[in-house]
Amino acid sequence: MTRGDRDSTTTHRRTLHPAAGAEALNESASLVVLQGQRLGQRVDIGAEPLTIGRAPDCEFQVVDRSVSRRHARIWRESSGYRIKDLDSTNKTLLNDQPIIEAELKDGDHIAIGACVLKFMDRSSIEARYHDEIYQLATMDPLTGLYNRRHFLELLDRELARSANHARPLALLIVDLDHFKSINDRHGHPAGDVVLRQVSAVLDACMHDDFLFARIGGEEFAAVLPEHETVEATAFAQRLCDEVAALVLDAQAGARHVTISIGVANWRAGMTLVGDLMRAADAQLYRAKQGGRNRVCSETVS
Repeated sequence: MTRGDRDSTTTHRRTLHPAAGAEALNESASLVVLQGQRLGQRVDIGAEPLTIGRAPDCEFQVVDRSVSRRHARIWRESSGYRIKDLDSTNKTLLNDQPIIEAELKDGDHIAIGACVLKFMDRSSIEARYHDEIYQLATMDPLTGLYNRRHFLELLDRELARSANHARPLALLIVDLDHFKSINDRHGHPAGDVVLRQVSAVLDACMHDDFLFARIGGEEFAAVLPEHETVEATAFAQRLCDEVAALVLDAQAGARHVTISIGVANWRAGMTLVGDLMRAADAQLYRAKQGGRNRVCSETVS
């Protein structure tokens, strides 16, 4: 993504909320911004065609040099909605495939330069819009796990429960080893494949009462209620073994990857979420310095 005439932003000339009443909902579809500036914003598509592009007179303006002045157009026919690329420089992608013209279906993803939009058809738009916003606010779009912000909110609640009932709680911070070299050698799409596959393996190991999230680029975290340090460390070692045994898809570039894990327990003297995070980070640092592909904790090395 490059800088345009000014910092990348997205503006629009359509209402952000549907008109009141069931008839209005049945008369229009919507686009929701999944990626780019104004994340989560919604624009309704009515009877008039909607032109998307960099030009100020476009109904949906995306100010970004990767977007053509008139990039794509969406309109309604009797059979449904269609989208057409307007000879744009960087093409219009529909579900990751370049198109000239195509029919739009509910749930389709449209990429206009760096802006990614989701098309929602007419049924239950209001409820589905709010559900989409909730997903954007709480979930990591690449892995489907909780994002950092929501994870920290949930961790805060778990710590309060642990403190109130004097019950143990462990935090694991997990980091992929040598992940930068995968991105540098094979490209970011390959890195995304690695992240998705590793997160799926880790998620499959989690118990129902654990919290698991992606909290950074190649960093994950897990909260283990009712776990003392020794049993949390044993569980973390299982995660290391599972990932080391994983054979990655060819699209990942690398065939194998390992992880390092730092383990810390909520203990007397800690008062903030940050105290526990720093303790687990310190153990993760020890694991990295110790050669990677290992688990370190405050009492178990």
